[in-house]
Amino acid sequence: MVSTEEQAAEPCGAAAESSDYSEAEVLPDSFPSAPAEPLPEFQLEPEDAFIVKNRPVQLRCRAAPATQIYFKCNGEWVNQNDHVTRESLDQITGLVVREVDISVSRTQVEELFGLEDYWCQCVAWSSAGTTKSSRAYVRIAYLRKNFEQEPLGREVRLEQEVLLQCRPPEGMPPAEVRLHPPPHPHSHPTLSFTFILSSLKVGSDTANYTCVARNVVAKRRSSTATLIVYVSGGWSSWTEWSECNARCGRGWQRRTRSCTNPAPLNGGAFCEGPPFQRVTCTTLCPVDGGWTEWAKWSACGTECTHWRSRECQAPPPRNGGRHCSGSMMESKNCTEGLCARNKKISIEHASHPLTPGMGVAVYAGLVGALLLCVILALCVGVLAYRRRCRHLHGDITDSSSALTAAFHPGNYKPPRQDNPHLLHPSAPPDLTATAGTFRGPLFSLQQGVNDSPHKIPMTTSPLLDPLPSLKIKVYNSSTLSSLELPADGGSADGEILSLKSVGTVGRERDYHSHTLCREPGQSTSATLGNLGGRLTIPNTGVSLLVPPGTIPQGKFYEMYLIINKWEKTTLPSEGSQTVLSPVVSCGPSGMLLNRPVVLTLPHCAQLDTPTPDWTLTLKTQTHQGAWEEVLTVGEETLSSPCYLQLEEESCHVLMEQLGTYGLVGQSCPPQPACKRLQLALFAPRAPCLSLDYSLRIYCIHDTPHALKEVLDLERSLGGVLLEDPKPLLFKDSYHNLRLSIHDIPHTHWRSKLLAKYQEIPFYHIWSGSQRPLHCTFSLERGSLAVSQLTCKICVRQVEGEGQIFQLHTDIQETLPPHSPIPSGGPCLPSSQVGPYAFRLPASIRQKICTSLDAPSARGCDWRLLAHSLGFDRYLNYFATKPSPTGVLLDLWEACHQGDADLVSLATALEEMGKSEVLVVMTTDGDC
Repeated sequence: MVSTEEQAAEPCGAAAESSDYSEAEVLPDSFPSAPAEPLPEFQLEPEDAFIVKNRPVQLRCRAAPATQIYFKCNGEWVNQNDHVTRESLDQITGLVVREVDISVSRTQVEELFGLEDYWCQCVAWSSAGTTKSSRAYVRIAYLRKNFEQEPLGREVRLEQEVLLQCRPPEGMPPAEVRLHPPPHPHSHPTLSFTFILSSLKVGSDTANYTCVARNVVAKRRSSTATLIVYVSGGWSSWTEWSECNARCGRGWQRRTRSCTNPAPLNGGAFCEGPPFQRVTCTTLCPVDGGWTEWAKWSACGTECTHWRSRECQAPPPRNGGRHCSGSMMESKNCTEGLCARNKKISIEHASHPLTPGMGVAVYAGLVGALLLCVILALCVGVLAYRRRCRHLHGDITDSSSALTAAFHPGNYKPPRQDNPHLLHPSAPPDLTATAGTFRGPLFSLQQGVNDSPHKIPMTTSPLLDPLPSLKIKVYNSSTLSSLELPADGGSADGEILSLKSVGTVGRERDYHSHTLCREPGQSTSATLGNLGGRLTIPNTGVSLLVPPGTIPQGKFYEMYLIINKWEKTTLPSEGSQTVLSPVVSCGPSGMLLNRPVVLTLPHCAQLDTPTPDWTLTLKTQTHQGAWEEVLTVGEETLSSPCYLQLEEESCHVLMEQLGTYGLVGQSCPPQPACKRLQLALFAPRAPCLSLDYSLRIYCIHDTPHALKEVLDLERSLGGVLLEDPKPLLFKDSYHNLRLSIHDIPHTHWRSKLLAKYQEIPFYHIWSGSQRPLHCTFSLERGSLAVSQLTCKICVRQVEGEGQIFQLHTDIQETLPPHSPIPSGGPCLPSSQVGPYAFRLPASIRQKICTSLDAPSARGCDWRLLAHSLGFDRYLNYFATKPSPTGVLLDLWEACHQGDADLVSLATALEEMGKSEVLVVMTTDGDC
């Protein structure tokens, strides 16, 4: 570089030289100065590096213009002798370019103490000042040997999916994980080192899988996980029945099937059931025909012969028997040959056997018979025509067209019992029908916007049971109105008709109407819209949560929740299954839901065992009355329409289709499952005025609904509960329930029971198909003066658990009603509409969803919330929803409806480190 003094001398010299050539030339007032040098600019900055084993790393930087460049590591200047400097000149700008390298060894990095990593940066100087580069961190590369989580071998059913989790060893830099052999196109990894293999095939997916973790320093392999895709066997179709093996009399017919559709593979289960069936058959034995006795000889004819006949009727040939052999008729000469001389005369008489008078009589008879046949044919045709017309007219009123709103018949005929269009007696309530049948005047509902509003009375019809009130509600996004129809005679016997929003002319109109048989305490209903709400049947543990946004904006539905009576519905259990919950109908069915609703059902399955003893299945009832499986807990797939959250005493079903549902279960071998039962002891409430006295003990499911049903029944019978119901675990062991009474004071009382004990059959209890089961102990006191009764009642399952009731009562006093300890939580109102139905305010819900819906690489998103709340049994269900967090919060609302404080939710968010959401909950909510 040129010094400042040399730069100042050059202009003076130049001026003196110019004055030698032209003294008259005028010098300029100022001279141009050299341009100012800019600040150094880095063309190459040092980059992060990893020390592999003991090999040092090279850090390099380059800047222009630069008079000097030095490295500074961890705040200290690197010795000048450790720098390797290169200098060049930029051909375009003419600026000096300096490049410098340093070497960093493993020892230098290891000697650093503190929490901060080893770092270095370049500092470049020019006449304008200094410039610093960004920091480059130097770390020692390593990779631990052991995987934090290795894949586990599994046996998976065909077409199912499996998750292989591979959490790599700790390392620097973090290792990349790959699955070997490489997964197929239908498999994909997730952010949490989990490989999801779906639609598994036997040949392509059955393999030994290994996770390979690799970084710059090493490569590690996990232990091998053997994935076996098995195929459970399936029965082929039955063959045709074989012919009866007995040609005469009683025999057998047989048909077979094979376990080849498909055949079991890779340890899959063999088909359950017998491979053949055998039924009895009876083959009719052939009976050969036999002749009857000969009839008497006929009179001697003109041909001098007489005849006699016989029939093959003793017995007639049957079932393929041989016909009689021989002739049916026999003739012989009746004059012993005397008529042979009059042969010619006989022939003439044979050619004209009838006299003229006899011919007229024959023809008259034929004409009369013909006329009689014509008259009979006309009568038969008229009767058939009338019968056909009557059947056609009856079919019109029975078919679905009689239920449409545009049909106005002038008269009505009762439907025939064999009409296939009638509703199944056990079918669930269906509100998707186009019209309803009312008890009282029935009116046409299908009218356009400009149609006359006059109501056309139809007729009364007992086709469907009515509802307690007669009311039609029609809602629209622009107009909100309700039309009330008067009931017959002012009676409250009617029904509720729920309609979707009715648009203008030309728009689609969808009517939902049906009749529901509602009983007090067994049903509830409410009109819900976009804000949602909650339906609860008090003291039963049954509720339906309709989250906000479930119903489309501008539409309102008359929603209902009903507990079906056992005697009025077919039960969902079959085979060895048992009913574990009440059968509940929610509707109207066919509703368009924007998000899942949550149906809460109490159940009586014992779930606190260390190993799973139950195979639990959720079933739904079709409109034809048949039951279909919705899902089996633990076997969910991406196509499962529901999610079932199990708790000790209830289950919560996330579903998008309303209808009739019930929970069933069966034992999961090898351990037998247990049902939770309650034993309730009742006695007459009124004082006993006779010598006879009875005690009734009920065996019911351990659910609030079952206990409420028995309390209502006994209240109608005049009974009272003597003490709190006692629990009993009833095991799937095929042993009966045995009840016995002991320690009766025989000086004053005697038992009318002839045997030592009573028993309730195992199947009656396990199937759940019976009404509330009970046994009655009939006692007789010695005199009316005896008022005290002391005894002991033992109830136990044979070779199982049991309970003992210690009874001491005064039968001459009026017993006070005993209130059992509530097991279903606090009594909630039957319906809550809008924001009041939810514990979590909408603002807090929105902020939680916004914070957790987006996936996080560290897993701190909705998946961690599901794990904290215990809703992580099958995360793929929530992953398919637009807002997984919103569905999780809906499920949380349903699980905590009785004690829905925000502490559990706030604790889960605090563990996740979501402090910003906690601030909002503290400010807006009541945490």
